[in-house]
Amino acid sequence: MIDIDAVRPFGAGVAFGQTASDYAAHRAGFPVQFFKALTDRGLLAPGMKVLDIGTGTGTIARRLAQAGAVVSAVDPAAELMAAAAKQDAEVGVTVRYRQASAETLPFAQGTFDLAVAGQCWHWFDRPRAAAELARVLKSGGTGVIAHFDWLPLLGSVAEATESLILAHNPNWVMAGGTGIYPLWPGDLTGAGLTGVETFSFDVVHPYTHIAWRGRIRASAGVAASLDAAGVAAFDAALAKMLETRFPADPLQVPHRVWAVRAGKPE
Repeated sequence: MIDIDAVRPFGAGVAFGQTASDYAAHRAGFPVQFFKALTDRGLLAPGMKVLDIGTGTGTIARRLAQAGAVVSAVDPAAELMAAAAKQDAEVGVTVRYRQASAETLPFAQGTFDLAVAGQCWHWFDRPRAAAELARVLKSGGTGVIAHFDWLPLLGSVAEATESLILAHNPNWVMAGGTGIYPLWPGDLTGAGLTGVETFSFDVVHPYTHIAWRGRIRASAGVAASLDAAGVAAFDAALAKMLETRFPADPLQVPHRVWAVRAGKPE
């Protein structure tokens, strides 16, 4: 099970900039159902000013822009945002990127209709990040924290992969997750937001063997933490495990989308 208290703000010793190539090529973005859920709840509409916190390679920001929102995005890793901007150009959208942390957002109070933090909240100093998220929202605006996690079900490729990561990196603390984050609603209410709602659904995402290896290399426990020799040794072991234990290609990997939203009082 994930030990949230062991995950330090910004992940001490974790450098996602080192993963930019694999991150951009292989990390699946949130599925279309997530953005439909935002739209159906009236949280996302054309012309809205939206902030993507911890944007990484911009997978959320691009979808928000494609929905017609005016999107700004922040991340500490310039390398990831450079990869994001390249992909934005390929699909014909514009996102305004700023290198910044979630705890010190470079925007005025009351700027955004919606602020989304996807797949990143556990890396932050959560009370400070929540206070900043609430500060930059307009009155009546909404904050959303969301995750898109593989599920390490018994006997699954995700469970076997987590065991392999731990064999190569015993300091990794994020194995055994359920895709549900019971502490996050309190972070939002602690920052003065109200009207909390959580929602979740499960999907199966296909990965070829090559893509799964790239996805795992891009994770916090591998290329963001290990040296080059350690990454190469892990990747070779993962390739062998997939070939012998999970020969189906593509793999069908269960995932869970989970989100909490809360609003800034009028």
